[in-house]
Amino acid sequence: MILIYSNIKKLINQVENKKIFNMFKNSHYNNDSKYDIVVVGGGPAGLMSAITASRYGKKTLLIEKNSFCGKKLNITGKGRCNVTNNCDTQVFLANVTKNNKFMYKSISEFSTNDVIDFFEALGVPLKTERGNRVFPVSDKANDITDALVGEAKAQGVVFMHKCVRKITKDQSNNDLFSISLIGENTLIFSDSVIICTGGLSYPKTGSTGDGYKFAQSFGHTITPLMPSLVPLESPDEICKEAMGLSLKNIGVKFITKNGKTLFSAEGEMLFTHFGVSGPLVLSASAHLNNMIEDVILYIDFKPALDETVLDKRILKIFDQCKNKDFINSLDTLLPQKIIAPIVKYSGISPRKKVNLITKEERKKLIEVIKGLPITITSFRPIDEAIITSGGVNVKEINPSTMESKLVKGLFFAGEIIDIDCYTGGFNLQVAFSTGYVAGSNA
Repeated sequence: MILIYSNIKKLINQVENKKIFNMFKNSHYNNDSKYDIVVVGGGPAGLMSAITASRYGKKTLLIEKNSFCGKKLNITGKGRCNVTNNCDTQVFLANVTKNNKFMYKSISEFSTNDVIDFFEALGVPLKTERGNRVFPVSDKANDITDALVGEAKAQGVVFMHKCVRKITKDQSNNDLFSISLIGENTLIFSDSVIICTGGLSYPKTGSTGDGYKFAQSFGHTITPLMPSLVPLESPDEICKEAMGLSLKNIGVKFITKNGKTLFSAEGEMLFTHFGVSGPLVLSASAHLNNMIEDVILYIDFKPALDETVLDKRILKIFDQCKNKDFINSLDTLLPQKIIAPIVKYSGISPRKKVNLITKEERKKLIEVIKGLPITITSFRPIDEAIITSGGVNVKEINPSTMESKLVKGLFFAGEIIDIDCYTGGFNLQVAFSTGYVAGSNA
């Protein structure tokens, strides 16, 4: 059965190659169909690659499957577009959670400051907000996309809105790449190709994994693809009970069932109908990978207070509410929506009078406030993820040029590469830095 499948696969490949050969033989190969560089994908990495290449005087074609470029870019940062993070190189690299050493050359070549200068030179004023996040002053992502597309056109980049079917390299024809398009009978030729097709997240914007197939056809390894910067699911009733509650200045720890801490931080999170979300949860998701089914989230509602100080505060509250029921005594300590679940987890009767609560019961209450457990079972679907974890193996890409180590003239930029970052503008910076380096070297 395996032998039959193998033979069928070979036959299909032969038919495919024959089609490409016939298209090549019958196509009108002239200067109109030959480019120095073809960029596949019109997102931030693709647009930056095309702009940079054309600034070096290269005849550049950008192929984008959507009817316009930057479809995903236009929805980043809730439509405001967190362009980059106003930080130095060391801080940037500390926020790259996977393969950060690979990024050293490209971030040194095109830094966060370079991105800021680039857009402001194109007439897009920027501002820096909390967490050093950089946004356009207008709060409109379209301004970033329009600036990129406008500059590409001004530099002479040719745009084509078609779906790429296949990319091959013909050693008998001066090592040119040939690109076939779905529904077209002619081929496009180029000396170099830059693949900037993104990942699998937000498939409605065109990120459907095409680039992985192109990379594999040239012998590249694709590391396992998983959602990252994505909300997490929990079966615990507390999530539904507290649905919509946004928590600030809290601490979280994601710990495996055998006691290993995978992620710990302070900040903001949100309860939802399916589980948990918000900045802390999205950042944590980048560290969970295959451990997702073995993880418990512990929420510390008072990270600034140790247990002794918290106990004193609770005693003070209880002293002021001596004759109240326990369920009605925590309003000044905790958000209203979380009080009933906290009471339930503490094991103290909600109608017990505060002046009857024992020291041991207080100890249990403090334990819950400092570490409320939430069972985590899975990631939300990849189409809800901000980025895709995994991609073209960085060991097969030259970090100084973004060129494939396997195929001369083949380059990669952006999310298709196996690089992950936290939220805060770091992922877009990766796209711009790698796009710039690829465009400079293609």
